[in-house]
Amino acid sequence: MPNIPELIKRSRWLREELFEMVIRTRKGHIPSCYSCAEIVCALFYGGVLKYDAVHPKSRDRDTIIVSKGHASMVLYPILADLGFYPKEELQKFTRPDGILRMYADHSIPGIEAICGSLGHGFTIGAGLAFANKKDKKDFKSYVIVGDGECYEGSIWETAMFASHYELDNLVVIVDRNRLCILNDTEQCIKLDPMEDKWKAFGWNATTINGHSYKEIFQAFDTVAKSNNKKPTAIIANSVKGKGISFMENKSEWHNRMPDAGQINLARENLAAFTLTE
Repeated sequence: MPNIPELIKRSRWLREELFEMVIRTRKGHIPSCYSCAEIVCALFYGGVLKYDAVHPKSRDRDTIIVSKGHASMVLYPILADLGFYPKEELQKFTRPDGILRMYADHSIPGIEAICGSLGHGFTIGAGLAFANKKDKKDFKSYVIVGDGECYEGSIWETAMFASHYELDNLVVIVDRNRLCILNDTEQCIKLDPMEDKWKAFGWNATTINGHSYKEIFQAFDTVAKSNNKKPTAIIANSVKGKGISFMENKSEWHNRMPDAGQINLARENLAAFTLTE
């Protein structure tokens, strides 16, 4: 088991870095990033993902795609920290003289795909997994999708494709924060029972606490040991905006910017941020 106390510190660091990036330019989606922060920290810092910061397009690598494109910036501080590009780029987030756009682009080292249109990142991830199968390469494709993104038909078309071709090297993590831009998903168009839906499409599926490192690593360990030739869906129950009190579970904060008083409160919240597992 990886060092969970250190990973919890990483969770706080990532949230603080993302917050300051957004506040500097008043651009970005804070809550959507915070609901999947532990997932990406576990992948990169927990020894799960095989990557090469020096040669980010090497064929000998796992891939990660944040298909919910408005949250793709969650990767930026991590990629800078691991040496994919200079940390100074974080200071230039969304500026014309920097490489980091508000939405990810594959011109950025470590970013695999453009994911502005919901559902497309998952399709690309499945294609990468399919290519690895054909090339007999033992690498995985990890894709983070939003639960609201699961309204897209391309999600379920790709789920059928992956099951048919037995892509057991494909792992989708559904960021189940239950909020899309308008409201609670179950008030818009009901998505439950989410786990049963993925199983019905021929996938392994399990539901976890998306902010519990213990449960996240247990799920990834199960994926590593699976031998039934099925792709895997991890339904990660999460809190949109987790870490900032006035943003948590509030759909209106999807793309809203805090005022001066809220900025101070948010910084206080983040300085005290911790997790139990």
